[in-house]
Amino acid sequence: MYAAERQQRILAEARREGRVEVSSLSELLGVTSETVRRDLTALETRGAVRRVHGGAIPVERLELEPSLATRTARNSDVKRRIAARVLEELPPGGTILLDSGSTTQILVSLLPSDADFTIITNSIPAAAFLATMPRITLLITGGRVRGVTGATVGPWTNEALEGLVVDVAVLGTNGLSVARGLTTPDQVEARAKRGMVQAARRVIVATDSSKAGDDHLHRFASLDEVDLIVTDDALPDEVAAELRAAGPEVMTA
Repeated sequence: MYAAERQQRILAEARREGRVEVSSLSELLGVTSETVRRDLTALETRGAVRRVHGGAIPVERLELEPSLATRTARNSDVKRRIAARVLEELPPGGTILLDSGSTTQILVSLLPSDADFTIITNSIPAAAFLATMPRITLLITGGRVRGVTGATVGPWTNEALEGLVVDVAVLGTNGLSVARGLTTPDQVEARAKRGMVQAARRVIVATDSSKAGDDHLHRFASLDEVDLIVTDDALPDEVAAELRAAGPEVMTA
């Protein structure tokens, strides 16, 4: 078993059981305790678990829905690679929908100064940055602002999205699985994401591999509604194959 596959198994165990212990993982996986500790360190670096004495706890148990600042800081180098790859998929002069995900926030920061797009977003932090770019035509959906994500949500947001047809929607997700599709903890934010999926000719999901296999309370899209998933190379090959079989193209950065 490769390290990436082993770490995915550890993360799945942690999410199912609520915590994992080094000794039991060593026996389950048939590796040394030191190997397990290295895997847990790698998972903590990615922001997927928090190390505790003798084992680890999945971050979902410690923080129901992380703030945008927390999510942006986690695994930032990986998210930057993902965002740079997504940038290559945006059609010049096209209309782009951006949600309030941490990777889409990084994508905004990577736009060249002469970028020429019409961008619609429900992210207040993204909008503040985009407003400084002279060739960007910026539209903001109205609605109530959720402090935890900096996203506008609610009826005003949903009504604005219902009237749109755009070239590409770029979305983040809290959870990604073949069984449940794309999920997020908050109902009103899920509704906004759903509106973006329905408005777009092409849907791109930008997410790091730690989200794979995780399910949250509210589903906003099935995998057959997604055209492209851009993630990192820590995603196990068999998981990538399962995702492709469900519909979308999968690229790693």
